[in-house]
Amino acid sequence: MKASDFFTLPVSLAPFARFFRPDVPPWEWLKQIAPALASVTAAPNTTECPPGVHVEGNVWLHPSVKLPAYATIIGPVWIGAKCDIRPGAFIRGHVITGEGCVLGNACEFKNCLLMDGVQVPHFNYVGDSILGNRAHFGAGVICSNLRLDRQPIVIRTETAVYETGLRKFGAILGDAAEVGCNAVLNPGTVLGPRALVTPAIAVGGYIPAATIAHARPAIKLIPRRD
Repeated sequence: MKASDFFTLPVSLAPFARFFRPDVPPWEWLKQIAPALASVTAAPNTTECPPGVHVEGNVWLHPSVKLPAYATIIGPVWIGAKCDIRPGAFIRGHVITGEGCVLGNACEFKNCLLMDGVQVPHFNYVGDSILGNRAHFGAGVICSNLRLDRQPIVIRTETAVYETGLRKFGAILGDAAEVGCNAVLNPGTVLGPRALVTPAIAVGGYIPAATIAHARPAIKLIPRRD
């Protein structure tokens, strides 16, 4: 299981390419977010923000980023071009986004990598997670990132078991994967490209590319049509 099976790092994040190798398991990228941000030599953002936007620490905002009337951004954070940060967003450290992302109202982001065109628009929690290009969350989707027993996250597929070594690990979404409203992704959930999770269910484990995860009878996978 390699990162290149799930997504391609976009050109907008080329300055970080040496940290995010395509030939390693995708969850290894989580460990590289902090070093990638530490490598930035450009001066942090000095653009004047609206009075209700609290900025703390090293924060890099592209000049084209749309800022709301109120939000909290605690660095280190890198927000790419044409991103839309909406009211009440809480971005609290070690967050990298590509271009054209939506960081939605009343959403919380922590230690995560969002590639180009990611949509996280309403009442979501994204922690210790990687969202591929054009991945989309419906309202209320939660990335649960810590097991109740606090044990390291293990990923099981039909053919292999992967010891990630991570206690905190939310979700990996491949390019164009989608999750319906009010779904919960249990710790270590991995969705292949174009996988889809239907609304209002809890899922975990590995969901292959171009399949749909249903609630009944349990988690039933069927081929996803174009």
